[in-house]
Amino acid sequence: MPLTHKLMLAATLAAALPVAAQTAPAPTTGPQPTEQVIVPQVDRRDVKLPRFASNDFSLGLFAGSYSAQNFGNSAVSGLRLGYHVTEDIFVEGTYGRTKVSDEDFRQIFPNGGIFPTPKQNLSYYNVVAGYNLLPGEVFFGRSNAKISQGYIVAGVGSTDFAGQKRQTVTAGFGMRVVFKDWLAVQADVRDHIYTLDLLGKRRNTQNIELSAGFTFFF
Repeated sequence: MPLTHKLMLAATLAAALPVAAQTAPAPTTGPQPTEQVIVPQVDRRDVKLPRFASNDFSLGLFAGSYSAQNFGNSAVSGLRLGYHVTEDIFVEGTYGRTKVSDEDFRQIFPNGGIFPTPKQNLSYYNVVAGYNLLPGEVFFGRSNAKISQGYIVAGVGSTDFAGQKRQTVTAGFGMRVVFKDWLAVQADVRDHIYTLDLLGKRRNTQNIELSAGFTFFF
């Protein structure tokens, strides 16, 4: 090839190189985004939330022993209606009834006892506030545990005994074991404090009640 032709070919290639560099695609780095092949079609539906019972109210039935000061023990029974204000605080109204005997005095006094009849009805009602102090669990076997609650209560009420109605202060403690969302078993020790003058002198009396029963939540 003549030298002139070689020089013209070299000049042509030199002029074409910048144009090729400008038109060439820029190299890419990293993964490239891909288009979504399937677009899901989601049908939205209205969901109605279930309404769960709050179980803030409770109804209890109890029975036990009532120790009237100076007159011994007697069987007592009654009912309780409560409202749980929070998880730890509750209020409760109680009605109880028993029959108190003066048999010991009749054995001492030949002319009769303290009461017109050997037994006198005693009934009471009170309203107390309670506080759960010891939440925990009670185990029945190795794998069966139930929720338990220890609590204290205090309040006021009235006692009707032997023709006398006396204002009463009530205080005590108890324990509740919850077997179901709607059922619990509880035991209580409560002191009913009121004044009496049946023995010729008016004085405060301490009357201890031991009871156990079932409580239903609704």
